[in-house]
Amino acid sequence: MASNINDITINYEQDGVLMVKELDKVILSKGAWTTIIFKYQQWEPKKEGYGPNRFTIRRYRKMNNEYSQQSKFNISSNDQAIKIIDALKEWTQESEEEEDAVV
Repeated sequence: MASNINDITINYEQDGVLMVKELDKVILSKGAWTTIIFKYQQWEPKKEGYGPNRFTIRRYRKMNNEYSQQSKFNISSNDQAIKIIDALKEWTQESEEEEDAVV
């Protein structure tokens, strides 16, 4: 567990092999409840290398000065990521148009 938000990582090592390799992260929200999206790769023993880029969104709760993971959502493919992006773009544009119409 980490006490500093910047130290939170999903890197995971087993038997000297980095099984989950964090490539990047973006902190979406800070505070007692923190949300982070990670870009990562998993080690694939059969290929003896890392697989394709993957993404996960994780929520952490700070208790007793330590962040602990409370939930996660794994995005299973680039296709799913693109669908999520498209839906969010559409919804946020609709919200902006509705807000402009009210003003």
